[in-house]
Amino acid sequence: MTTTNKPATWFWVVSVIALVWNLMGVMAYLSQVMMSPEALQALPENERLLIESVPAWSISAFAIAVWGSTLGSILLLLKKKWATPVFIVAFVGIVVQMYYNLFMSKSIEVYGPGGMAMPIMVFSIGIFLIWFSKKSTANGWIS
Repeated sequence: MTTTNKPATWFWVVSVIALVWNLMGVMAYLSQVMMSPEALQALPENERLLIESVPAWSISAFAIAVWGSTLGSILLLLKKKWATPVFIVAFVGIVVQMYYNLFMSKSIEVYGPGGMAMPIMVFSIGIFLIWFSKKSTANGWIS
């Protein structure tokens, strides 16, 4: 029998913030994959070409990253230790997507050095959520 301790208040705060953050990722994903032809044509040419050239495997990695991280956040709120392996799978999606964005596409040319801020933040938060879910399991807050 597994017992759980009452989570600290900050567990709930971090878990809710994680869910909101990941829901924003879902919105970014949906806005990219559901972009209308008119909206795509309204973009500057270099951005339009960048979006049009994204391969299916990178879009799939993006989907795994955002939907997996969202599911992991929900599992945290439900106090389920399955959050950790789900966050790990989502992190693999993050790594694959960021590899494409940073090293295979021309995103830095299009967005400039400032275009690295979001990938670094996404990567860092992905690592944090894996650590946080492991710590929550170790503390007996989730089981």
